[in-house]
Amino acid sequence: MVKKDIHGKRLFVLDTNVLMHDPTALFRFKEHDIYLPMVVLEELDRGKKGISEVARNVRQVSRFIDDLMGEASHADIARGLPLDAGHFEGPAAFGASGRLHFQTRSLTGQLPDTLPGTTPDNTILNTALSLQKERPDQCVTLVSKDINLRIKAAVLGIHAEDYYNDQVLDDVNLLYTGTCELPADFWDRHVQTMDSWQEEGRTFYRISGPITEQWHPNQFLYRPDDPAFVAVVREIQGDTARVEMARDYTGTRHTVWGINARNREQNFALNLLMDPEVDFVSLVGTAGTGKTLLTLAAGLAQTLEENRYREIIMTRVTVPVGEDIGFLPGTEEEKMTPWMGALMDNLEVLTHSESGGDWGRAATNELLMNRVKIRSMNFMRGRTFLNRFIILDEAQNLTAKQMKTLITRAGPGTKVVCLGNIAQIDTPYLTETSSGLTYVVDRFRPWAHAGHVTLLRGERSRLADYASETL
Repeated sequence: MVKKDIHGKRLFVLDTNVLMHDPTALFRFKEHDIYLPMVVLEELDRGKKGISEVARNVRQVSRFIDDLMGEASHADIARGLPLDAGHFEGPAAFGASGRLHFQTRSLTGQLPDTLPGTTPDNTILNTALSLQKERPDQCVTLVSKDINLRIKAAVLGIHAEDYYNDQVLDDVNLLYTGTCELPADFWDRHVQTMDSWQEEGRTFYRISGPITEQWHPNQFLYRPDDPAFVAVVREIQGDTARVEMARDYTGTRHTVWGINARNREQNFALNLLMDPEVDFVSLVGTAGTGKTLLTLAAGLAQTLEENRYREIIMTRVTVPVGEDIGFLPGTEEEKMTPWMGALMDNLEVLTHSESGGDWGRAATNELLMNRVKIRSMNFMRGRTFLNRFIILDEAQNLTAKQMKTLITRAGPGTKVVCLGNIAQIDTPYLTETSSGLTYVVDRFRPWAHAGHVTLLRGERSRLADYASETL
C-alpha cells in the first residue's frame, strides 16, 4: 500500500456547513483539489431560500459554481473544473489553482452497520471512505465545521479537519488587550531621550526606542507601581511615539452621566468612549465588567449633554430564537424589546433619582426613549447612519462578514461600539478565534481612529464576582 502524503497535493471533501459559513471556501485551498458530494449540493439547494446570512452565502456559492462551470461539458466536469477559470477575482485573490470535482457516479463505501447511509452526514462519510479506497496514494481529507462529524470520521479512519481559514488567531490568549504594562526600568531607560510638553491643558510625551515597536494607536500604557501614570498612544512614526496622559475618570472630578470608573480598565474604556477622534471602540469582558453601563453612560452624555450625536442606536443578535423576529407582536422596536433587558437594566441605573417621584422618572424615561432607539440587525443592510452612537451588543455571535456589513453602515459623525464576551458564543460553528468580534479587534488594531480594551474585573456585585470565580 502506498503511504499517503499529507504534505503533497490533497483532496478535500467539503461539508455543507463550510460553504454556508464562507462562500469563498472553494478558493481557499491553494493548489489542492476539492470534492463536493451530491448530498452537499442537495443541502445547498434546500438552504438557498430566505433573507438570512446563511441563505445569502448559499446563493453566492451557487453563483461561484455556475461561473466555474461556464460552457463545460460532462467530460470536463468528470475531469474536474479548474478553480482558476472563473470570470471573477476570487481564484486569483486567494491563489486557487486546484480542481473542483463533483460526485458524478454512485460510490460504494464500507460504513459499519451502526452508521447506515441515510443521513447527509453519513452519506458524506461514505463518500470519503470510497475516495480513500479509490485513491490510496492521495490524502483524502474531510473538512467540516461540525465537531461530531469530525469525531465520527476519526473513528472510521478518515482524516478530518476543521475549516481554519476563518480563524483570526491561533490562540485566543493572543488577542490584543489594548493595554501595555511598562517595565520597571522604563523611566530610567528613556528619561534622557524623552520630550514632554503641555498643550491645551493636556500633557504629552515623545518617546523613542525599540519599545515603541510593540505599541499601537490608542493603546494604553500604565505602571502597576505608579497609579498616577496612565497614558494613551496617540501617534507612532517609525520608532518614535507621541503619548498623551489619559483623563482620570476614577475620581469625582470627571464623571460620565454620574458614573465613575471603578478600576483601571474601566478608566481606559471611558477614555475611548468619550474621545471624539475615536470612531470605533471594542470592549471585551466577562459578565459584570461594566461594558454596557459604561457605553450607555458615554452615549447619553455625548448625545444629551454635548449634542455630539443625534441619538443612540442599540442592536444585538437574537440567537436563541433564530434570526426571524416576526413571531413577536408589535413594531420593530417592540419586537426587539425582550432582547434588550441589558439596556433597560442599565438605563434604570443611569436614570435612578431620589427626587422627582414617579412623575419625574416617567418624564425622564420618555425623554430617553426618544433619543435611544432599538433596532433589529436583520434590517441594517443598505442603511446609512449619520451622527449616531451605535452600540452592537453581544457582538461575539456575529461572523466576520456580518460585522463588516454592520460597521460599514456608519456615516459621517457616527461612532460604533462593539460589546461582547468571546467566552459566551451561542452561534453554531463560531469559536473564540473565528468570531467577528475577534476579527475586528485584530483588524482595527493599527488604525489611528479605533481603540480596544479588555475589561478584566467584575464590578456587578460581590455575589456575581464570587460566582464567576467559583462556579
